[in-house]
Amino acid sequence: MKVGIIGVGTVGASVANILRDNKDIITARAGCVITPVIGVVNNLSKDRDVSIELTDDIEKVLNDDSIDVIVELMGGVEKPFEVVKRALEEGKAVVTANKALLAYHRYELQDLAGETPFEYEAAVAGGIPIINALREGLTANHIQSIRGIMNGTCNYMLTKMINEGVDYETILKESQELGYAEADPTFDVGGFDAAHKLLILGSIAYGIDAKPEDILIEGIQDIAPEDIDFANEFDYSIKLLTIAKKIGSEIELRVHPVFIPNSEMISKVEGVMNGVSVIGDKVGETMYYGPGAGGDATASAVVANIIDIARRGKGSPMLGFESSHGEDLKLMSKDNIRTKYYLRLRVVDKVGVLARVATILGDKNISIEKMIQKPLNKTCAHILLSTHTSIEKDIVDALSAIEEAGVVTDKPVMIRIED
Repeated sequence: MKVGIIGVGTVGASVANILRDNKDIITARAGCVITPVIGVVNNLSKDRDVSIELTDDIEKVLNDDSIDVIVELMGGVEKPFEVVKRALEEGKAVVTANKALLAYHRYELQDLAGETPFEYEAAVAGGIPIINALREGLTANHIQSIRGIMNGTCNYMLTKMINEGVDYETILKESQELGYAEADPTFDVGGFDAAHKLLILGSIAYGIDAKPEDILIEGIQDIAPEDIDFANEFDYSIKLLTIAKKIGSEIELRVHPVFIPNSEMISKVEGVMNGVSVIGDKVGETMYYGPGAGGDATASAVVANIIDIARRGKGSPMLGFESSHGEDLKLMSKDNIRTKYYLRLRVVDKVGVLARVATILGDKNISIEKMIQKPLNKTCAHILLSTHTSIEKDIVDALSAIEEAGVVTDKPVMIRIED
């Protein structure tokens, strides 16, 4: 079996080298010799540390009838879509690690692929085989929920902020210096990278066709020392969590920071590591942990997909279902999300302010569970509080009313609580 790699960066080079270095065991497991024969790059003058032929002409790979599998590692959305579409139309199997491509075009690609193998394990949580777990290991279950820490950059930053008291700007700069965060970190810290992965898992578990614009996405940019203090006071961790949850005939899909009890297994995933918790109606909770990024970890998942293709020939159901699963599931409106909430309010420090805040919350059917009041200076204080389970729309309306009442000096901050 011959393989062409489109995009020979860190992951692409690692794919080529794993296929070379572990050739004997890969051949034994695949039942055939798998050979990387050519790679496509933008800059031929750059040293790639690979032994395969390199070209800057994609057509040379797409038009080569001897190539059986195309590995797409370009990044981006529309250009990779056209490349993968061409490969599938030529009858070539495809393996990709491109979560952005799948976030926008997974259903089109499923239709194009048909029985031609199309695999993408490395697109979600790097070296963790969560795609395989959902499509194969847990197929006897109705999936009740998926909760994932699927962005190592955010998890590293939050871990340092909680454990060492480092502020957001300091740890962001450190993450950039270490190579965990890009020069423009918005895609990671804004929650978009994790959201793309969540959408893929939502399709496999529930058959939900949603785009990033359809779901709730928030990042970690507003996390402050006061929030860390509240977490420590009440035995919480703060995580950027991806959440897919079945509530009746509706599916919640959301990505945002959460307070999560330290007793939860997923709260113990620290540093750059990823973790995914899946609850099935028959199996209960299963937990998956491992590296979510990095050349070798991601390439390991890519090579595993190539071996699967060599073994099986015919592609598995790309998004998990051979036919309709019989449930008419729809995406839940963001307004109808129900959970607990933490609010950070910077208020004018004078008599009656706390009572006014409590009244506004009460008018919106929101009850307070825990509260801390901390003086900031002679004129201002922080009110940090958590609520009992409430409805998203009520919380949003209450925060707007609190701002309009003139009792806060800054925009209120809200973080959801999962317990």
